[in-house]
Amino acid sequence: MKQNTVGRVITKQFTIEEDLKLSSGKTLSNVELAYETYGELNSAKSNAILVCHALTGDAHAAGKYTGNKNEKPGWWEMVIGPGKALDTDKYFVICSNVLGGCKGSTGPASINPATGEKYALDFPIITIEDMVHAQKKLIEHLGIDKLYAVIGGSMGGMQALQWTVSYPKMMKKASIIATTARSSPQQIAFNEVGRQSIILDNNWNRGKYYDQEKAPRSGLAVARMIGHITYLSDASMYQKFGRDLQDKTELSYDFTVDFEVESYLHHQGETFVKRFDANSYLYITKAVDYFDLAVEGNLADGLKDVEAKIQVIAVDSDWLYPVDQSKDLLAALQTNDVDVIYNEVKSDYGHDAFLLENGQMNFLLSNFLSEHNVGDVMKTEVPTICIDSTVKEAAIIMFDNEITHLPVVNDDKTLAGIVTAWDLSKSIVEDCSELREVMTKDVRTCKSTDEIEDIARLMKKYNISCLPVVDGDDLKGLITTDRISHLISNY
Repeated sequence: MKQNTVGRVITKQFTIEEDLKLSSGKTLSNVELAYETYGELNSAKSNAILVCHALTGDAHAAGKYTGNKNEKPGWWEMVIGPGKALDTDKYFVICSNVLGGCKGSTGPASINPATGEKYALDFPIITIEDMVHAQKKLIEHLGIDKLYAVIGGSMGGMQALQWTVSYPKMMKKASIIATTARSSPQQIAFNEVGRQSIILDNNWNRGKYYDQEKAPRSGLAVARMIGHITYLSDASMYQKFGRDLQDKTELSYDFTVDFEVESYLHHQGETFVKRFDANSYLYITKAVDYFDLAVEGNLADGLKDVEAKIQVIAVDSDWLYPVDQSKDLLAALQTNDVDVIYNEVKSDYGHDAFLLENGQMNFLLSNFLSEHNVGDVMKTEVPTICIDSTVKEAAIIMFDNEITHLPVVNDDKTLAGIVTAWDLSKSIVEDCSELREVMTKDVRTCKSTDEIEDIARLMKKYNISCLPVVDGDDLKGLITTDRISHLISNY
């Protein structure tokens, strides 16, 4: 697979003109969203993919802002770009910073238009649904009626899943990665400990620290350390650190840093406070805690309106959003007869595997996003029979070619109908000899450009095992369920 970058990128700003009504009943005015795009939107506006970022992510998903080779690329550079799963030669990829964030979108550090001062704790509580509502405004602003796909991991997966519930007709596909359909008590507990570490920092000052010399850096750093532990696995920490000491040969027997893993967590905390706002951390983790798509405890009821084709990806070593929660989501979707596939990433990286497992993520996403048309698998060299033929002649052709479906054509080779093995059996019972008397005239057909997924659903719905492929009235071939099954088995 050719691996290239999208190159230099810029962050753009979009302002929602009307007030944004929130789940709480409150409203926000002059909401801004920071966003980036990669690739080109096609003339039909049918190739757009929305990528949703995780808890502390941002709109910068791929590429670089400058030509500096030492600059860190976007957070999902490994799957976005020419030749990658989210191929920017094919797709128009969009990523926006979430509502409540601190990387260009309206959040607690933004100016409150009603007071002229920063919101701080006057910023209203937000939900994942509110984030998605704001994103919808952006998508509409870009002139896109229907997304080809919505994709996200962790909190991004929550957003992608919320999209399928809130706006079920606005996307064709959705990939839900390393996440859950409702936050568990343990997940809420970890977030609360992180929030309390910020709130109990003396410099937090009830959120009004923006104009002060000191900010709650220590509390935010500890919150990041706690959160980061949940992103790793026990195996990955052993592989990366073991019990190795940091810059020393023996234990210090005091409370300074002894182990490499301690030094690593301190580093994570120190670097995090340079790029993230403590109040945003409070608001966004609260939105994650509130996330629950079940209706009165029933997840299947909450997902009953989903129309998109869904891919659920779990990570086998993820203990923040364990495999069982992905399988609960899978079962709820299957209960509603949603077109859904399940994949499991094998990795020691833990929750962060969706950001690190280059090969597996590119493979799984590429297969899910790929379009397969009827023309890719249809049988083009098919026997036909003239409409003026006899049942016996049809039986001979079907027997010699070992087929159960035989297209019937007019003198000008246009499709007139189809005769099946069942029709031949019926002809014996009814003592019919002319093909016209037993063939099926009202035949469902498809085109070579139709997508395999759509045709497979059609054939399942009407219990059809074979469809003629036509161009206008001209017969071009046949598509059968066994050929579709063969294609799917080779994914």
